[in-house]
Amino acid sequence: MTQSMSKLSILTIGAGAIGSYVSGRLLASGNEVTFLEKAEVAPVLAQKGLTIHRENQMVRIESIEVTSSLHQALATKTYDLILVAIKAYDTPTLIKTLLPYKDQLPPILSLQNGVENEALFRSAFGDNHVIAGTVTSAIAWKQIGEITIEKERGIGIAIECELARHLSNALQQAGFNVKNYTRPEDMKWSKLITNQLVNASCAILDMPPVAVLSHPASFRLEMLQIRETLRVMEAYGIKVVDLPATPVRFLVWAIRVLPFWISQPLFIYFIGKGRGKKMPSLYLDFVAGRQQSEVDALNGAVVRFGEQASLSTPVNRFLTQTLLDLIQGKIPRSTYEHSPHNLLQNCLLQ
Repeated sequence: MTQSMSKLSILTIGAGAIGSYVSGRLLASGNEVTFLEKAEVAPVLAQKGLTIHRENQMVRIESIEVTSSLHQALATKTYDLILVAIKAYDTPTLIKTLLPYKDQLPPILSLQNGVENEALFRSAFGDNHVIAGTVTSAIAWKQIGEITIEKERGIGIAIECELARHLSNALQQAGFNVKNYTRPEDMKWSKLITNQLVNASCAILDMPPVAVLSHPASFRLEMLQIRETLRVMEAYGIKVVDLPATPVRFLVWAIRVLPFWISQPLFIYFIGKGRGKKMPSLYLDFVAGRQQSEVDALNGAVVRFGEQASLSTPVNRFLTQTLLDLIQGKIPRSTYEHSPHNLLQNCLLQ
């Protein structure tokens, strides 16, 4: 791979919101993309193609390559990159699927939530075979092959190799707002902060973001969980950085410095109003009846890293375990519905 190569050949694993958004744009700008999807999804996606909605515009990509066989995908084409856009809890299963083809695999780009996916990929396939990335745009998945860009922000790429630089250029040519980073951990942990805000709480309380931020008890929980995350980041020397069109450093300054009564209206305006009525991912997965949750890759990761650094993270631990208990039916869903005071009280009793 050299910078003189004009286009990329990409195998995309996961044609959900993020996979369709990034790969669809790259495909439309002249790169080669093959989608690897489940057997029940692949033929539908191949027949429908991709439709990307943005405001009053619509982009249709009629002809796309789709397969449900990793063996076939690798046997018929050579790729520059594998783009992974699946849920973080599916990463271990994906690694088991990829391992038999280890010698054939190109580098892996992880656009997943959480801060542990890249380490898992590196352990399995080598340090030089992983590129860290993050997407800050808000994308809604409508149905197979159809997505809506609700808020265009951009993509972050960790520039640790020549391929990452070429990828960054290809993304810019495809119309993305791209920001490059020299330290992947800074980028991924800063994104973790934005993923944590009004995510687990909305799912547990069955309340929209504005309502969670507007209630004093749930707002306090939001601030406390992020303060724990920041302490863990400090222990590992991880810096807070701004993400594409996302002022994370300002949000963190407000969380660290301002009294809650001052910071609360700021967060209601910037975070709550910005999200509108859109519910966060952990809520959507919960109400969809999924038996797994990325809360373990978000709040749960803070707990695990905290334990390794001998730091207590009780709020993140409580939010993680509570949502998992709700999903698994260990506690009734009505326990905390619209009850921020009960949630805060039980959290502080831990």
